[in-house]
Amino acid sequence: MFVSDCRREFYDLVVTQRVLLLVASDVDALCACKILQALFQCDHVQYTLVPVAGWQELETAFLEHKDQFKYFVLINCGANVDLLEILQPEEDTFFFVCDSHRPINVVNVYNDTQIKLLVKQDDDLDVPAYDDIFRDEEDEEEDSENEDDGSEPLEKRRRFEEEVIERTMKRRQRREWEARRREILFDYEQYEYHGTSSAMVMFDLAWIMSKDLNDMLWWAIVGLTDQWVQDKITQMKYVTDIGILQRHVSRHNHRNEDEENSLSIDCMRIAFEYDLRLALYQHWSLYESLCNTSYTSASLKLWSVQGQKRLQEFLADMGLPLKQVKQKFNSMDMSLKENLREMIEESANKFGMKDLRVQTFSIHFGFKNKFSASDVVYATTSLMENIEKEGPETTNFIKALDSLSRGNLDKLHQGLDLAKKQLRAIQQTVASCICTNLVISQGPFLYCSLMEGTPDVKLFSKPVSLCLLSKYLLKSFVCSTKNKRCKLLPLVMAAPMDVEQGTVIMVGIPPETESSDKKNFFGRAFEKAAESTSSRTLHNHFEMSIIELKTEDRSKFLDALISLLS
Repeated sequence: MFVSDCRREFYDLVVTQRVLLLVASDVDALCACKILQALFQCDHVQYTLVPVAGWQELETAFLEHKDQFKYFVLINCGANVDLLEILQPEEDTFFFVCDSHRPINVVNVYNDTQIKLLVKQDDDLDVPAYDDIFRDEEDEEEDSENEDDGSEPLEKRRRFEEEVIERTMKRRQRREWEARRREILFDYEQYEYHGTSSAMVMFDLAWIMSKDLNDMLWWAIVGLTDQWVQDKITQMKYVTDIGILQRHVSRHNHRNEDEENSLSIDCMRIAFEYDLRLALYQHWSLYESLCNTSYTSASLKLWSVQGQKRLQEFLADMGLPLKQVKQKFNSMDMSLKENLREMIEESANKFGMKDLRVQTFSIHFGFKNKFSASDVVYATTSLMENIEKEGPETTNFIKALDSLSRGNLDKLHQGLDLAKKQLRAIQQTVASCICTNLVISQGPFLYCSLMEGTPDVKLFSKPVSLCLLSKYLLKSFVCSTKNKRCKLLPLVMAAPMDVEQGTVIMVGIPPETESSDKKNFFGRAFEKAAESTSSRTLHNHFEMSIIELKTEDRSKFLDALISLLS
């Protein structure tokens, strides 16, 4: 059931209870979790936090804690499946689901008692009507009354024939209704996409209760930026939500001219700005950032000798000496840095990079520390998917969560270093895939498989890293290929997951087109292909378009996928 008043129907109910928070492993979920934790600390709410990376962990966590808790809050997980069927909870258990995954399962929508959905009502949800999906079971009397009431045999026979006709009509109507139901559900569940960021939904709750702080606003900004960096929402949706947050930023961070009301320079300040679409450039060198940002790398085709020449021409056009560009951004001459954005934008337009400017926010802590929202997204993602083992499974999650607090800047800097490694690994892998023609057209989609032994292959056994790689690779492939048909195709990418168990991780991403609405049909297609070939697959990720598959079943699975999508 959709919750129309988050404060009354959610917060006021849990504020006096012990609550279990089940949080998915993505940056938006972490930001929503930070906002909710801050609210809970204000009101001294007792809660336990359990990170869950997939459906199996969600089920395990629920089974372990169902006796101690009656109130469960699920962040970025649980909306797109029938929760009651998966978890089989008691009747006095309540789930509050704040999840950006769409489409929302219809059973969750129409369950009025146990499932409360905390989603933005403005989102275009297109949920089918109740009567089209659910139908009360009618008790059809199969046996006609065979009472001998003294009527003529002819009368009996006529009545019997009427009943047969009536029953046949009812059966036909039911078959038609079921066929229509299947069609409606197929249309509704066919594509996977994302709604409003969960961090923004939680910030709205804090704002309604007049408990919103600048920190919470920053987490909402990072949650939205995560959706944009991961390419989960359209540019239009991003700009609209940026506009909503910009009003809050003006409210929290406005400057008065009089000295009495001005903030100390040591305070945390958030500013709206038009920034460059270059990854981590303020914490790196401009040259490294240009080489390792997917937009500039794909546009200039940096994997080729010709592309490297174009990069040199681009820098020369801006009038930037190589010595300046290759040193740390902080160490560049102030005279160059002052007009850098205008210089880069002007030259970028000549080189066909018209979208190098993007609306975003940055945060300042005193004089020294300035981070853009995308810097924090890259850093937090890298901490969460760090492949170096450091203690138990949840260590990375806790580190990533901590890095979002302004008191833990050392962890954020550690994340930035890991993010640079990740971006370098992605660009090198993209370059080698294109130069060795690893991306092949399979008919209805493009396919690329990373071999065991490829450099950094371990990094790409992690879902977010593999998705980023797939998106960067498709963007670069579209820029490099001359085949017009291939430019419109989606991509399926596979990487080794666990060599000992013989499994691969596979992800499907939609085509790279201007009008792309970010809707992904691979989730349902993967399910159908696995079903029809009895392939040993594991659909464990909250993103339906990411699956795990036995290596020996890969070829028959792909054949089924090709015939399904042809």
